[in-house]
Amino acid sequence: MTVTAAAVQPNLATVGLTKSFGGVTAVDGATVTFQHGKVNALIGPNGSGKTTFFNCVTGMIKPDAGTATYRGRDITGKASHRVARTGIGRSFQLCRVFPRMTVMENMLVAVRSTSLRRQLASARDPQELDRARGLLARVGIDHLEHSEARDLSYGQQKLLELAGVLMADPETIMLDEPAGGVNPALIDRIANLVRDLNAEGKTFIVVEHNMDLVMSLSDHVVVFDRGRQICEGPPSVVQNDPRVLEAYLGI
Repeated sequence: MTVTAAAVQPNLATVGLTKSFGGVTAVDGATVTFQHGKVNALIGPNGSGKTTFFNCVTGMIKPDAGTATYRGRDITGKASHRVARTGIGRSFQLCRVFPRMTVMENMLVAVRSTSLRRQLASARDPQELDRARGLLARVGIDHLEHSEARDLSYGQQKLLELAGVLMADPETIMLDEPAGGVNPALIDRIANLVRDLNAEGKTFIVVEHNMDLVMSLSDHVVVFDRGRQICEGPPSVVQNDPRVLEAYLGI
């Protein structure tokens, strides 16, 4: 069955989203729509505003202007925990784990809203433990359950961060450079996880510099340059667009 453009549902959308730092405009009136149920990619040269865009959308920082909506619901300027409750989970460009906590403790922290001290002191819910172990097994690091996060390789920490995101069972997962600093075997594992989770109904929005990964993994690609969208479409169209070649290669 052929899916028409009209049949594709919007997932995350922004209109005129803008964020400046001093005299530098990092996101400049970005008007973007990502597709629901798809693997979307957000690409662009270094400094094109991709991570700042993620931060504005997920409540890490407030935009100066414009709007962001998720499944038609206004999330503009909402605090990060409120954005998360709408069904959005995210990872970070620089992997965020608690280094002196065990792998399991990192997993449990991901779904508890009380203070860190209370989280560690409270009785562990058997259902939470079972779910955490299942997700750790899925990403391939269940054997490290009792290890401190600081003892994991960087790639394993990336897998732990992804498993922690999955603990909250978000509908949409935003990944900021999941392949950054990761060896080829782990890149393949992450790619397969994304494909499998997408087949199960998860929507992805992925910032990534590994173009081979982007082009093989994505259904829909949005290209940023200097803080705004310059092109969007399927990988086969985007990679041959002259505006994209100019942004990346200056030709």
